[in-house]
Amino acid sequence: MRTVDERQIAAAPDRVFQAASDVLRWPELLSHYRYVRMLEPRPDGGIVEMSANRPFGPLDWPTWWASEMWIDPDRREVRYHHIRGITRGMDVVWRVVPRDGGTFVTIVHEWAGPDWPVIRVPAADWVIGPVFVHGIASRTLAGIARAAERAP
Repeated sequence: MRTVDERQIAAAPDRVFQAASDVLRWPELLSHYRYVRMLEPRPDGGIVEMSANRPFGPLDWPTWWASEMWIDPDRREVRYHHIRGITRGMDVVWRVVPRDGGTFVTIVHEWAGPDWPVIRVPAADWVIGPVFVHGIASRTLAGIARAAERAP
């Protein structure tokens, strides 16, 4: 499974990278995030536990995962490797690059699927990737864009 979410943002790359990498502030900035907890801080990131809602009309479906996170300010990248939750084994990279007087952000999720025999690939490719991963990542990227564009 591979999902790609991308967006041009009318804000400076450093401002966008700050909002994208400061995950502990995401619940303040992003209404669909229930919580983000730093379980094991490291200078370059750490182990984070996150929970976000995936809306379905008036109902929210809560999701949860824990990841190793690495922040690389020189490359303006944030990387994750999911270590707990249904998406265990998923790799994620946020890339923040200057473009056209603003910033272009790409979020790539790659994953072989859950440890479910027979339905592993269909579950990942048809449901978890497009419905949950893309559904949450696209909202996250839109919220980071709003936060970066309105910052002073």
